[in-house]
Amino acid sequence: MWVIPEVTPEFTQRMLDVLELYEREYNATEPVVCLDEKNHQLLSTPRGSRPMRPGKPKRTDYEYQRAGVRNELVILEPKAGRRHIRTTKHRTGRDWAKTIRHLVTHMYPNATTIHLVEDNLNTHNAKYLLEVYGETEAATRLAGLKFHPPPKHASWLNMAEIEIGSFTRAVLKRRGATDTDLLKHKNAYVRRRNL
Repeated sequence: MWVIPEVTPEFTQRMLDVLELYEREYNATEPVVCLDEKNHQLLSTPRGSRPMRPGKPKRTDYEYQRAGVRNELVILEPKAGRRHIRTTKHRTGRDWAKTIRHLVTHMYPNATTIHLVEDNLNTHNAKYLLEVYGETEAATRLAGLKFHPPPKHASWLNMAEIEIGSFTRAVLKRRGATDTDLLKHKNAYVRRRNL
């Protein structure tokens, strides 16, 4: 609790809003979707590694080389047991806007309202939808979205954070210096985790 300076009425109201949202019965036309993102480095092993053999674990040298940075946008629909992970080369508002467009047009085209739980990161802002798609399309995208931000200092209320932890342990902790490696492991993870 040390990170929460004070439990204010606003904190309580936002917390209850998210918790009540999670308690709702599943409704495919009004999905509850959590979104969060994580930056990570692609790392290569310049000296390679020794493969696993009977009685011997795989051995990787501690030396590594940076091979770029990627941003993972994790979309989780907890009640449906579905997750989707989009990888971008940057963490920008434009990347967020493209993810929101994908969410609305490809993932939930038949939804009347998408209840979106996401934090107040500076790139999670409707101005980027306007910048990328213009006023008319941005208004169309935003019309079906209802934002439910968790309280400040309580991003742990966003279930996508839990998914990021699992994804990090399963995929991002391993060394892989190429987007192909990342995509292969990410897709396997998503297939395994989706119900």
